[in-house]
Amino acid sequence: MKILGIDPGTVRAGFGIIISENSFLKLASFGVLSENKKTQGDRLCFIRNSLISIIKNEKPDRAVVELLFFSKNQKTALLVSEARGVIIQTLTEYKIPVLELTPNQIKIASTGNGSASKNAVKKMLSLFLKTDLSLVLDDSTDAIAAAFAGLSKNGLEK
Repeated sequence: MKILGIDPGTVRAGFGIIISENSFLKLASFGVLSENKKTQGDRLCFIRNSLISIIKNEKPDRAVVELLFFSKNQKTALLVSEARGVIIQTLTEYKIPVLELTPNQIKIASTGNGSASKNAVKKMLSLFLKTDLSLVLDDSTDAIAAAFAGLSKNGLEK
C-alpha cells in the first residue's frame, strides 16, 4: 500500500509518501510544495497542479490530509482551509480515498502522545522508517507523520 500524507498550507504545503509491504515500511518520497505567488488563486492552482503531478507519478492508494484543528489567525485559517479544499477535491477527482486526521491523532499514531513535540515526532518516524529526518523541514515531517498515521487505520473514516 502506498499512502500520501499532506500537511496543507498556502505558501508551503508538505507531502510525504510511505510504502507498506509485508510489514516493511519505506519512505518513498517527500518534499514541500512552495509557491510565492502574490495571489491566493495562483497559489491554489500551483498546489493543484503539483498534487496532480505527484498523483500521476506516485499513484498512491490513499491519502491522509491533516485537519486544521486550531489557528490563532482567522485569515490564515481561511486561506489554509481553501488549500485543504483544493487538495481534497483533487484527490477525490483522482479517486484516491481521503482520511482526514487532526494533528493530535497524527501525533498519537507516531509517538503515542497527542501533545508530542515536532522533534519527538521526527525521532520516532526516523526510527520507524530507518531514515534520518532530523534535517527535514517541519512541513514535510508533518506530512510523513500523516501518511504514517494512515497506516494504522484499517478503513477510511469520513
